[in-house]
Amino acid sequence: MTLAADPAPRLWPARETAYRPRGPLDLDETVGILRRGPKDPTVVRDGSLIWLTLRTPAGIATLALRPASGEVRAAAWGPGAAEALDRVPALCGALDDPDGFDPSTHPVLARTAQRLPGLRLARTGAVFDALAGVILEQKVTGLQAYGAWRVLVTRFGDPAPGPTPRPMAVAPEADGWRRIPSWAWHRAGVQPPQSRTLVRAAERAPSLERAVLAAGDGAGRDAALTSLPGIGAWTAAETRIRALGDPDAVSVGDYHLAHEVGYALTGHRTDDAGMLELLAPWAGHRQRVVRLIRLSGATEPRRGPRLAPEDHRSR
Repeated sequence: MTLAADPAPRLWPARETAYRPRGPLDLDETVGILRRGPKDPTVVRDGSLIWLTLRTPAGIATLALRPASGEVRAAAWGPGAAEALDRVPALCGALDDPDGFDPSTHPVLARTAQRLPGLRLARTGAVFDALAGVILEQKVTGLQAYGAWRVLVTRFGDPAPGPTPRPMAVAPEADGWRRIPSWAWHRAGVQPPQSRTLVRAAERAPSLERAVLAAGDGAGRDAALTSLPGIGAWTAAETRIRALGDPDAVSVGDYHLAHEVGYALTGHRTDDAGMLELLAPWAGHRQRVVRLIRLSGATEPRRGPRLAPEDHRSR
């Protein structure tokens, strides 16, 4: 039975567990990277609770995470509830290994690491699900990407099981993305290159996931992902960050990232080549450095008005 046919998706019984991390854990900052904007239908903050929807081999699920003294208490609903609970440690950074990372060599990193000792890199294990959201973010503003994600997931995904604080949805499976009609992409503000790339990725989702998960390093994962037309280094890195919690992934080609890294580490902007040179001393942990920089508050003063996205939907 799929949830779409369930007349009362909120009535699923809850399954519960508790995860006890080995050290400090900032649940909000660790899991927060999975949220695509404040109105994301798949990730909702409700006070101290973080609600997420997932798609597992056993079916869809809703997961609620709440920090408690020395542990994270988790509850899950839906046919995939048991598998969702199995993913809790990885979502909370249990597979993240910071050994060998030394932030003390730069004051911005040292201060931020000291302020956020519980920051970990979350891992969902869901390569295609991460890739789908990242493709929608290609060459558009965050506002545009988050809006498209919200519209498409709400309309073509499955309603989330469980007593969610507001209506939530599970992102479509690969076949669901493939079946989205052209007019729906257009109304959501997704340009044809992005919709074509996402559909191509959906057609190869199982083999693509196997190839990425079997790869032994970042270069191998990038090679598997970028073998698809329309997927470049930026998309591959952003996918690795969310799906695999990759501590060394760097989103080369990002509109803002090189400027942010350069300003935080030197006080001046730089380009992608300069960013990679600056991050080289932390090889193996470059994504960890990027996360600390983005949480450091070391931001360059704004030089002009925010980019206004162009709306093509009425054309």
